[in-house]
Amino acid sequence: MFGRGSSDMGIDLGTCNTLIYIRGKGIVINEPSVVAVERGTKKVMAVGVDAKRMLFKTPGNIIAIRPLQDGVIADLESTEKMIRYFISKVMPRYRFIKPRMVIGVPSCITEVERRAVEESAYKAGAREVTVIEESLAAAIGANIPIFEPAGHMVCDIGGGTTEISVISLGGMVVTSAIRLGGDKFDDAIVRHVRSIHNLIIGNGVSERLKIEIGNAFPEKEIEKVEIKGTDAITGLPRRLEIDSVEVREALKDPITKIVDEIKATLGKTPPELAADIVEWGIVMTGGGSLLKGLPKLIQKETGVPVILADEPLNCVALGAGKYFEYAKGFDNSRSIYDSLNG
Repeated sequence: MFGRGSSDMGIDLGTCNTLIYIRGKGIVINEPSVVAVERGTKKVMAVGVDAKRMLFKTPGNIIAIRPLQDGVIADLESTEKMIRYFISKVMPRYRFIKPRMVIGVPSCITEVERRAVEESAYKAGAREVTVIEESLAAAIGANIPIFEPAGHMVCDIGGGTTEISVISLGGMVVTSAIRLGGDKFDDAIVRHVRSIHNLIIGNGVSERLKIEIGNAFPEKEIEKVEIKGTDAITGLPRRLEIDSVEVREALKDPITKIVDEIKATLGKTPPELAADIVEWGIVMTGGGSLLKGLPKLIQKETGVPVILADEPLNCVALGAGKYFEYAKGFDNSRSIYDSLNG
């Protein structure tokens, strides 16, 4: 019954968004990782898109929270409720048949945090849970030939973390992860606008700036956007026009840290695999990789070609969902690795 009726489910449990892939159906959920609960009773009022609309705008009796911070579970109970809600939304007729789940997580999380992910998935109704590193899932989702005896580098920039890995023979030879991603981009813009213009803006406004005129590499055309916020001195509402040059300056610090981490990972890569990376390039995945000019900047700073994956936002969920199809390849690659190392 399980073989015929259950669904293999790949989950990208992201800090900003949760994506769910079901074999044969594709991406069925792509919603914000936000839960709105009633204060005191903890009764769930809304999840996903509806809950995000309530973020920072709720009355006193309702709390809108993001249960994941920096790529890991900060609120286990809310995470479980969120996953359970999304599963019931996409599999209402199969609620009595438990699915197998593969969940992508950052490699920098602790064993305790890893167990928290597994526990929340089991409590949400999973029959079997497999947890894999995000960069490995992203590589599968980006259709990288990971079982070849050649080096492939993946840089996955999510909402809470950035993970850079060199993959060969189905395993990660070198990996590095930092708790810095798209959220830190937003925070950097908020700090800059307050510091330079004495204007207080929310993360929703900074996210809009990042998406509309955010950039990592100088461009000929300077774009401008009008924003609204609260004057830090008078406390009154105020408008401000800001341009793409200023937003690039605001993003300079977090972007530099990501570029430095990529350089450090390349420095740890064995020469034979480094040669492959120079030939095949660095594959960029995750929402943060969509920042305008970022691939161009990384290519300039490293001297290595940089390729943006076809579906950067979906790669981790796609790869997690296809994991069971690749399972035999992982077993074979481990056998080869073991024989090569005695």
